[in-house]
Amino acid sequence: MKKKITLFLLTFFAFFFGEAISDKKDLPDRYKKWLDEEVVYIIGPQEKEVFLQLKRDREKEKFIEAFWNHRDPTPGSSENENKKEHYRRLNYANHYLGRGAPKPGWRTDRGRIYIILGEPNDIMRIEGKSEVYPSEVWFYQGKTNLGLPPGFHLVFFQKGRLGEYRLYSPLIDGPQALLTTYYGDPRDYLAAYNQLQEVEPSLAEMSLSLITGDQSTTFGRPSMSSDILIQRVESTAVRQIKERYAQKFLEYKDIVELEYTANYINSDSLVKVIKDSSSLYFVHYAIELERLSVNLYQNKYYTTLKLNGTVLDPRGKIIHQFERPISLEFDEEQIKQVSHSSLSIHGMFPLIPGNFKISVLLKNEISKEFTSLERNLLIPGDQDTLQMTSLIIGYNMKEASPAQNRLRPFQIGPYRIYFQANRVFLRQDDLVVSFQIHGLSQALREKGEIKYSFIKNEEEFLTINKRVNEYLELPNFVEKFSLDNFFPAHYQVQVSLFIDGREILSNKEEFDVTHLEAIPRPWISAQLLPGTDSSLYPYSIGTQLFNSGKMAEARASLEKAYQKKKDSIEIALNLARVYNALAKYTKIESILLPFLSGPQPPKYEAYLIMGRAYQNLGNLDKAIDVFDKAISHYGLNMDLLNHIGECYFKLEKKKEALTAWEKSLEINPDQPQIRKNVETLKEKK
Repeated sequence: MKKKITLFLLTFFAFFFGEAISDKKDLPDRYKKWLDEEVVYIIGPQEKEVFLQLKRDREKEKFIEAFWNHRDPTPGSSENENKKEHYRRLNYANHYLGRGAPKPGWRTDRGRIYIILGEPNDIMRIEGKSEVYPSEVWFYQGKTNLGLPPGFHLVFFQKGRLGEYRLYSPLIDGPQALLTTYYGDPRDYLAAYNQLQEVEPSLAEMSLSLITGDQSTTFGRPSMSSDILIQRVESTAVRQIKERYAQKFLEYKDIVELEYTANYINSDSLVKVIKDSSSLYFVHYAIELERLSVNLYQNKYYTTLKLNGTVLDPRGKIIHQFERPISLEFDEEQIKQVSHSSLSIHGMFPLIPGNFKISVLLKNEISKEFTSLERNLLIPGDQDTLQMTSLIIGYNMKEASPAQNRLRPFQIGPYRIYFQANRVFLRQDDLVVSFQIHGLSQALREKGEIKYSFIKNEEEFLTINKRVNEYLELPNFVEKFSLDNFFPAHYQVQVSLFIDGREILSNKEEFDVTHLEAIPRPWISAQLLPGTDSSLYPYSIGTQLFNSGKMAEARASLEKAYQKKKDSIEIALNLARVYNALAKYTKIESILLPFLSGPQPPKYEAYLIMGRAYQNLGNLDKAIDVFDKAISHYGLNMDLLNHIGECYFKLEKKKEALTAWEKSLEINPDQPQIRKNVETLKEKK
C-alpha cells in the first residue's frame, strides 16, 4: 500500500511541478528563474506548456502579464494584491525557511507550503525532546474557499535532527517516523501511535490525521483523507485558475493586437442553428462575459466592443466574414446590475449548407481585453430530410411582437428564449425546452408523439408525453416545465420523437439545479436584423456561395438581392464578380455602369472589374477609359498600368504600351513578365 501511495504522489508532483514536455534549454536565465523558481508552485501544466512554446521575448513578457492578470482579485486597480502577496511569501521562504537546509528556502517543504497557502494561523514547535524529532505543526483554518477543510494541520519534522524539515504524511511516514527510537514492527501503526502518545499526545493525534475532527482513524490506522488533503494543498494554486486563457493567448497572439494578448476574459458561449420561416438556416451565437470593463464620463458608464467573425470550410477557405461594433452605455443602476451578473452578447447570421468552423473574436477597445468562441457546425443541405435541431434550454420565454418585423437571436417561432450559457437553474424557475423538427411527414404530424424524459443519476426522473399535433407553430416546439420537484442535482432532458411506439429521433441537453436562492441573470445586448424580405439575406447567401465556388447558385441569390436593392454597390460588385467568373461580361456593364457614371466615384474594384470586362469583350478603348478614370480617382496602380499596357499593345499603340509598363516597373521592379514585355518593345524600336 505504501509503495502505491508513494508512486501516486510522485506522479502527482511530476504532473504539477515537473518538467514540461517542451524544452527549456534555450530559455534566457530570467525566464528560467521565473518558471522554475518564482511561480513553480502556482503555474499550471497548460500555462507552462504554452509559455515554453513562445519564441519571442516580447511574447513571454506579455504572457507573464497575462499570468498575473488572471490572478488579480481586483482587475482594473493599480495594484495586483495576489502578485504582491506571492512575492512576499517567496521572499519570506527564502529568508527564513531555508536556514539549516542545503537548498534555498523556496525549495524546502515548508517554503513550498508557505508559498502556496501563506502564513498559518498558528505554529506549534516541538523541540528538545529526546524521544521525538524536532517538529513544527502548522494550523490553518478559513481556507474552505480553496476547497480545503475548515481546519487542518500540516506537520514538518527534522529527520535525524539535521537539515531541512520534511512534510509529514500519515500514510507514507506513519507515527514511527516522528520517533527517534522505535523498534517495533514498521507496519504496526498502533504500537507507534501508542508510544508517541505517551511522550507527545497532541502530535500523536496529528500523526494519524491532519484534519480537525476526522473520525476515520480507526484501530490506529492513519487516515487516507490526510494524504488526499496534502495533494489538494499542493494543487491549490493551480485549481483556482482557469487555464483556458493560456491556450487562447497562444492561438490569438498573432491575430489580435499585442496589447490585447495579456488580457483574455473568460466567457461562456452558446451556438445554435435555427431555421427561419423563410427556410434559411441562421447561426445564433451568444458570448457571456465573465466581467465587463467600462469607463466613466459625465455620470455615464460606457464601453466599445468590436466583434469579428469568420466562417471557414473544411479546406480552411473563408466562406463568410462579419464585423459588428457594439457601443454600450449604462447609468448608475444599470452598471450595478451588470457588475453583479454578466453581459451576454447575442448575434445571428444566415449560413449556407455544409460543414464549417465558426470563430468569433470579441474585443473591448476601452480596456484592451478580448475573448472568443470557436465551434464546428453542420448546416443541413437536404430540406426534406427528417431532422431535429439541438435543444435550447432557458429560464424564460417571451412572445415577440410580429408587428416589429425584426429577426432576433434565439427566437423560435414567436418566442424568444432567455437562457444562461452555463445552464444553471433555480428550483423556482421554469425550464423552457425549445427545438425544431424539420421534414415532418403528414403521418408524423397526425400520429407522432414527443416524449420529454428528465434523467437524474442515469435514471428517468420524470416523463411527459405530448402529441405533435398539439403544437401549432410547426416545425417549432417550445415547452415549459416547472422545476419545483427538482432537487439540486445534475440532470439531463431528452426529447424523442415517436410514432407507433418507435423512436424516430432524439436529442438531449444537460443542466443543473442549484441550491442557491437566486442567480444573477445576464444583461443581454442583442443584435436585431431586418425582416426576411430584406436584400441582406440573398446578398449574404450569394456571397457565401460565391466564396464556395458555387457560381450558378450564387448568381441566382445575388440577382435576387440586386433586384431588391439596385443602388447597393456592395451587391452590384459581388454580382459582377459572379458574372466575371461565368464570363457574362455584358451583364457586368449593365449593373456597374450606373455607378461609374454617378457623381461619386465607386469603389476601386468597380473600375477594375468593369475595365477587365471591356477587355474581355474586346472594347479596348472603353477599357482604357475606365482604367484611366480609376487612376484619376485612386492614383497610379501597378495592376491598372499593366492592364492599360495590355490594351494599348493589342491596339498596336506600342509607345503608349511601353510608357504604361515602364511606369508599372517603377512602382514594382520585380515583375519578370512586364520587364520582358518592355525589353521586347525596345528591341523592336
